Amino acid sequence: MKKTVILSLLINLFLSVNFVMAQRKKPADLLIIGGTIVTMDQQRKIIENGGIAVRNGEIVDIDRANLIMREYNGRKIINANKKVIIPGLINTHTHIPMVLFRGIADDMDLQEWLTKYIFPAEAKNVNENFVRIGTRLGLAELVKGGVTTYCDMYYFEDAIADETAKAGVRAILGETLIDFPAPDNKNFEQAIKYTENFIKKWKGHNLITPAVAPHAPYTVSKEHLILARQLSDKFDTPLVIHLAEAETETEFVKKNHEGLRPVEYVAKIGFFNKKTIAAHVIQVLPEEIQILKQYDVGIAHNPQSNMKLAAGIAPILWMLKENLRIGLGTDGAASNNDLNLWEEMDTAAKIHKVFNKDPKAASAEQVFEMATIGGARALHMESQIGSLEKGKKADIVILNFDSLHQTPMYNVYSHLVYATKASDVETVIIDGKIIMMNGRLLTLNENVIKREANLYKQKIIKSLSSQ
Repeated sequence: MKKTVILSLLINLFLSVNFVMAQRKKPADLLIIGGTIVTMDQQRKIIENGGIAVRNGEIVDIDRANLIMREYNGRKIINANKKVIIPGLINTHTHIPMVLFRGIADDMDLQEWLTKYIFPAEAKNVNENFVRIGTRLGLAELVKGGVTTYCDMYYFEDAIADETAKAGVRAILGETLIDFPAPDNKNFEQAIKYTENFIKKWKGHNLITPAVAPHAPYTVSKEHLILARQLSDKFDTPLVIHLAEAETETEFVKKNHEGLRPVEYVAKIGFFNKKTIAAHVIQVLPEEIQILKQYDVGIAHNPQSNMKLAAGIAPILWMLKENLRIGLGTDGAASNNDLNLWEEMDTAAKIHKVFNKDPKAASAEQVFEMATIGGARALHMESQIGSLEKGKKADIVILNFDSLHQTPMYNVYSHLVYATKASDVETVIIDGKIIMMNGRLLTLNENVIKREANLYKQKIIKSLSSQ
């Protein structure tokens, strides 16, 4: 009898101690436990058997798994044992609804591609419904590939913002300003007013950062470029532009603006501010890189799109040497033809090796940096995203590293850049919320999205056949 009483007392004591210990633990909305954490912090710390605590959309702690479990009670716990945990990828340049134009015009130079196919196809097809359907398709592709933040410029950007916010994805979104009639605004004056209203509506949103996005120096006049810069300054929003993308652009700008090259020209007219994001930046000389450095311009490097259009190869090694803000982008799926940042990483690492005739150029770690913390720097958002650190947004991706093409693993950066596929992405967390779990999208309906996109295909084919 005594033994039974003593045993009962010991059990109650054990339960009481555990209850008290649990009460002392800090609350967390989500715990990710186990796996290899690639932090991309300043020390490039890699934590084996790590743990992450998330509360109110932010990372509140990151350490060894046992220490996180000892300190925190999680409302939800994800077991990431034998997996790799990385910061969410950042796609620094897209035209997201253009996934609906995937493959309609290939194997031609930039100007022919734009003027003979893309601009006419947009004129006949792009409306708000097109943009919403294309955005949902693009968002699904981005999330399934581990992208948690993207930077976009297109038309009906308010609809893009609406769909992106509903899907729970982070984005910098710029309404395209251009000097000819566009699908949503028939002149520049209408477009800049639309942009101002768009900024007022979305500024301060936890996921959406509105931006001003003049298309390029060859499609927007000097006066209108300055107006765009002034609007960006007025609301302290990013300023997004295509810049120095092709030889035809360089020739046009030199011919029309006193022999100046594109970067020189926009600098001379006072276009750059401290939140500028320039896409492509291929046609630049060393002295122009110094201009970009002076104005702290973010660079979106799009190697696959640039290769496909034979636009050239951006001198990224020069830019890295000068510590410019460089991220990776896919460009629109009409010129790539996907939104897969893993392929972009693999391409970037290899193309710069062959271009520079140096196998040590663009190391795996440097390229993975461009897809994460480098992309955050390019978007001027490195204080919020791009690495897994206390106080940063909980934008986290969990990868399956148990597949045949990941076996065996010697160096995690090598595998991330040269071996990992979009299909290895298992779980995606944005702002602390699970957006995809074990490969299943939770905020987007994949079957409905595919059905709607295929219906639009017939309309696009019909419009092109009537050219």
